[in-house]
Amino acid sequence: MKTLTISLLFVATAVLLAACGRNDVSFADDVQPIFDRYCISCHAGTGEGAEVSAYVMTDYNGVMTGTSYGPVVVAGSRMSSSLYLVVAGKTAPEIRMPPHNDESFAEGRGVMLSADAIETIGLWIDQGARNN
Repeated sequence: MKTLTISLLFVATAVLLAACGRNDVSFADDVQPIFDRYCISCHAGTGEGAEVSAYVMTDYNGVMTGTSYGPVVVAGSRMSSSLYLVVAGKTAPEIRMPPHNDESFAEGRGVMLSADAIETIGLWIDQGARNN
């Protein structure tokens, strides 16, 4: 029992230290530039993504409103947010975003987000998906 208690304290301390080292992610400074680089060509104005799903990613309100099927961001949970799942490649290849493979339902083609960009979006969602 003593070993279990010590192990749990060690794990709890490690988690707290890791969380302390995490900077707050800013929507305006960190996340929107990712969307501008990778997503806006389809998810703004008359782009394919905006026309097909009604998902417009030009600003915070559009990102949080979601698609014609509903919200895509669940503040506080990247794994419950379809936005994160599709950019992180955790869905069927046909619906991954940006579309970058032959299996994609979308006609347009883009480039998969970098690991850093995916993690930034995930952290922003986990931190509450704030308009900051």
